[in-house]
Amino acid sequence: MLRHDRGLTAAEQDEFSQWLAADPRRPAAWAEHRWGWEELDRLAGMQSSVHAVPDPDLLSPRRSAWVKAGGTGRYLYAVLAAAAAVAVGIYLWQQPVAPTAAPSGETPPIRSLALIEQRALPDGSVIELNRGAVVTEHFTAGERRVRLERGEAHFQVAKDAARPFFVEAGSVAVRAVGTAFNVRLDQASVEVLVTEGKVSVAASSAPGAEPVIPLMGMNERTVVSFAPAAPAPQVTLVPPAEIEARLAWQPRLLDFTNAPLAEIVAEFNRRNPVRLVLADEALRSLRLSATFRSDNVEGFVRLMESDFRMQLVRRGDEIVLSRAP
Repeated sequence: MLRHDRGLTAAEQDEFSQWLAADPRRPAAWAEHRWGWEELDRLAGMQSSVHAVPDPDLLSPRRSAWVKAGGTGRYLYAVLAAAAAVAVGIYLWQQPVAPTAAPSGETPPIRSLALIEQRALPDGSVIELNRGAVVTEHFTAGERRVRLERGEAHFQVAKDAARPFFVEAGSVAVRAVGTAFNVRLDQASVEVLVTEGKVSVAASSAPGAEPVIPLMGMNERTVVSFAPAAPAPQVTLVPPAEIEARLAWQPRLLDFTNAPLAEIVAEFNRRNPVRLVLADEALRSLRLSATFRSDNVEGFVRLMESDFRMQLVRRGDEIVLSRAP
C-alpha cells in the first residue's frame, strides 16, 4: 500500500495485478487495508481518491462494499478493490536504466520495447526512446556522442559549453550544447525537430564536417534525405499543435477525475499504435478517477480485465473490451 502511494513502476504494477488475481482472498484483504487508509485521508480533510465530493456517511456504520459504477446498470467489483487498482492512481513510470560498463567504454545498446523508455546519461542529459528505438553512447573528455541506430528519440541535453553534444543518425549529425530536440531515423531520411534552444545539422557525421543548416531554433523542423541528388534540406516553422501531435508518442501521466471510460480510451488511442475498442456502448459511460502512464496500454487493459471483469479480444493492432459473460 505504501508503494502504491509513492507510485508504482510499470514492472511493479504488473506484479501487483498478478498478485491480486492469484488468490481470491487478496482483493478483499487489499480492500480492507485500503479502506482504512482512505478514511484517514478523508478525516484529515484531503480529497478522496474515490469520491469527488465529501462523503456525508463517513462516520456512519460501514456500508456495503458493492458500488454501482457510472450509470452502466451493472454492479462491478468492490469499490475499494477497484479504487486500489485505479482511483488511487497507477503511476506506471519506469525507472531510468543504470548504465552498464562495456569494454570499449560505451554502454550497451538501449532498446525500447513495449513501453517508451527514458535513459539518464552520465552528464545529466535525458533521452526518451520511442518503441523500437536503439541508441548507443560514447562520452569523452572533449565531447558527448550518442548514435541513434534505429527509430526515434527525444533528447534533453544538459548544458556543458566545454563538451558539445552530438547525435548521429545515419550519415547525419546534430550538434547541441544545452537544448531539447527530437530525431527520427528511417530508411530514406532523418527528421530533426527542435523543441527548445538551438542546434546545427551536418549531412556527415565525420569530424569537422560543415553544417548544411548552421542554426535551427525552437519549433523548427528539417528533413535531411539520404538520396545522392536530393535538394538541400529546408527549415520550416512548426505550429505548436503540430508539435504536440508529432510528439504524442512521448509518455505522459494522464490524470483523469470522474472521466468516462470512452474519454480515457480515446486518449490512449491518440498516443499509441495499439487501438482500444469498447464493444459495449454501456461501458463508454463507466467513470473512473485515475492516473495512468500513457504508453502502458497492456497494463491498463489487464487492469480492466482483472478488476472490472471485462473481456479482452485481440485483433491485430486492436484490443476489444467488452463485458465478461
